[in-house]
Amino acid sequence: MAKKLVIKVTAGADAPERCSQAFTVASVAAASGVEVSLWLTGESSWFALPGRAAEFELPHAAPLPDLIDAVLATGSITLCTQCAARRDITSEDVLAGVRIAGAQVFVQEAMGDGVQALVY
Repeated sequence: MAKKLVIKVTAGADAPERCSQAFTVASVAAASGVEVSLWLTGESSWFALPGRAAEFELPHAAPLPDLIDAVLATGSITLCTQCAARRDITSEDVLAGVRIAGAQVFVQEAMGDGVQALVY
């Protein structure tokens, strides 16, 4: 089993099932003791803002705020630098515990020893 799981989610409310799958896999991995780094890009970027995840609805899916809390409890959530800039999101705007970082950090994490990367 990978020692670390890096997940990049590109979907938001525009593709709710794919979005929910990414957050679900990240939270299950975190609950299983896997080190998780969840990256928010594209339309999922909005979920870095307080209250936005509560607006997301998908039948038969766990509430997005609960999944985010589960990941943040033991792992990390990163908002893509360019995605944040395109949406005028700053580090002062995001949820506590969410950082903003760019592609070089993503590549560094994804290329580490014992790392499995997934993109949704």
